[in-house]
Amino acid sequence: METPIHALPHALHVTFGVAMLVCGNLIGSTPVAAEEPRRVIIFVWDGFRPDSLNPQDTPNLYAMREAGVHFTDHHATYPTFTMMNAASFATGSFGGSTGYYGNTLWQPTVTGKDSASKDVDYNQPIFSEDYALLTDLANDLKGDLFMVETLFSVAQKAGLSTVTVGKSGAAFIQDYKRGGMMLDEKTVLPLSLAKELQSAGYHLPALARNAYPPGQLELADDNGDPTAFSVPKMADGVSVDPTDASGSPFKKALDYMFDIYVDYILPKKGPRLSVVWMRDPDTSEHNYGPNTANALDGLRADDRRLGKLRDKLKELSWDQTTDLIVVSDHGHSSVAGSSTLFPLRAIKDGKLGDVDPNGYSVSGMVRLADLMHRAGFTNVFDGFGCSYLPLSMGIKADGTPVYQPLVDEDGKLCGEEAGKKYNSGPFKVPANLPPKSTVIAVNGGSDYLYVPDHDTETVAKVVAFLQTRGEIGPIFVDSRHGDIPGTMPLSLVRQENKAKRNPDIIVGFAWDDTAVVSGMPGTEYCGILLNIAARGMHGGFSPIDVHNTLIAFGPDFRENMQDLLPTGNVDVAPTVASIVGLKLSQADGRPLLEALRNGPSQKDFQVTMAVLKPRTQVKGIIVKMPTDPDGKDIDKDKTAYTFHLRTKMLSYQGAIYTYFDQAKVVRE
Repeated sequence: METPIHALPHALHVTFGVAMLVCGNLIGSTPVAAEEPRRVIIFVWDGFRPDSLNPQDTPNLYAMREAGVHFTDHHATYPTFTMMNAASFATGSFGGSTGYYGNTLWQPTVTGKDSASKDVDYNQPIFSEDYALLTDLANDLKGDLFMVETLFSVAQKAGLSTVTVGKSGAAFIQDYKRGGMMLDEKTVLPLSLAKELQSAGYHLPALARNAYPPGQLELADDNGDPTAFSVPKMADGVSVDPTDASGSPFKKALDYMFDIYVDYILPKKGPRLSVVWMRDPDTSEHNYGPNTANALDGLRADDRRLGKLRDKLKELSWDQTTDLIVVSDHGHSSVAGSSTLFPLRAIKDGKLGDVDPNGYSVSGMVRLADLMHRAGFTNVFDGFGCSYLPLSMGIKADGTPVYQPLVDEDGKLCGEEAGKKYNSGPFKVPANLPPKSTVIAVNGGSDYLYVPDHDTETVAKVVAFLQTRGEIGPIFVDSRHGDIPGTMPLSLVRQENKAKRNPDIIVGFAWDDTAVVSGMPGTEYCGILLNIAARGMHGGFSPIDVHNTLIAFGPDFRENMQDLLPTGNVDVAPTVASIVGLKLSQADGRPLLEALRNGPSQKDFQVTMAVLKPRTQVKGIIVKMPTDPDGKDIDKDKTAYTFHLRTKMLSYQGAIYTYFDQAKVVRE
């Protein structure tokens, strides 16, 4: 829920270039009782939408919301990906400050192996949700994956014990310098904790031994793979059946890690700071779509875990000294294009059926490298081989696919066995990049475009092409390229990095926050991430992806409170630091003082709103519809491109903080 515009004092509507956005740091702290150690647990429900909270599916969280503080206008960091927001939780900062750009990024100077001890071709963009890949990246950056301090590193220097548990990559990045304890889907750190868990009778993740030199950690013969999961496919062997109601495929692995945390690490180790990261409902939403049976099953499992955690805190008599923060990293949308172009369809017995307004999406996935190549960009690469996504690339109203299935007769094109089907060919990054190339790091609701030689002419040509495609939303460009018509600078959304680690272009895909699939509003186009036929996605700049969940309860938080002020994921770490008496001096976010006991009133803050636009609207263009990758289908009613970026600015005692609500493409 957003604060209505009419309720914001001094509502401000400006054009980009007129408004000056000022950011500062706000220092605040809440006294901690000297006789009782304060503990803080950050419990992340990945991809949890605020409108999924209700007494039926999430009774424990609902009760906690009613008793504690509900932050009603909370914001994810854009681009709204897991790892971007994991970095914000870790540091209290935006990507421009951290210099980190997950989920998928391109850093070709890196060498190393993944968690399975396999060599990684870093000449291709890599999906960074892996502790070993993150370690490789950090090593390439001389140890500083982030350019700012982390909450855990500051806490550890102050003598506070820490633990991070859960989803691969997102959990590890909280403590990537390995100063505390960690258990994720691929390993356990340090070695002493791994052996202690074995002695206590626990099996370890199957890849855990690879984090150590040979022979240091051996797994029991019956260890198995407690974090393994798999997702059944439809008859085409690629798509996932959204009508499947067998339950979240990820529950078992998540219960395994969560139970070790609650039953052993928490009582035996007594960590002062914990981050516990559940990949559900997000991964179930990716596979089945938001609000589907299996996504709801994953959400209900998170709520049961919350109930178990609160029961354990009471059992340990820590409920009066522990602050509990439940937060999501982002929202989640259904992957779909316009239902006028791509009507929803029934799915029965794992097969595609007729047009059904209450059915499921058969569109929305976009491969920019393919579209650009067809438009004449010969040196464009995304790091993927052939792709085959027969449903999610689009089934038109007449039942014909946007991409006709092709066959690699001899296996030479796709590099696999002969006779395999594909929709688009390979776009691997060559060892020697030609001048004026473009490398696309595909991420989902937004993509990163790198121009390795930073040729401004190439950037301008790429932007001009993007603005002609109906799937494209807002476009942000590194300021080194000047004022390219119809764009805004990356610095405006706090993603331009002084060390120039950022991509040259970040492009968001078009979205519709009113379109409904599976009874839940919010759809978006998205890039082909890892060649997965996603039914749900995030990463875009829609209010569905941006507005996420934050609820807090405990001795340092007010009771029965709705915090109506704008807040963000960048504020979580500064708030936790404030509670335990630490200071994150480099953070972009603020301690949420209004939510703390004895803190200032919400009335002491001022909120203004700005609607920003590019300096120049692009006119006289030909807008190409998503129904034809060759650009032959023209939207004759649209000949212009611009977008609106909606922000809120909060001021308190001379400091100003900016929150980004949404950025929506406008075509006229």
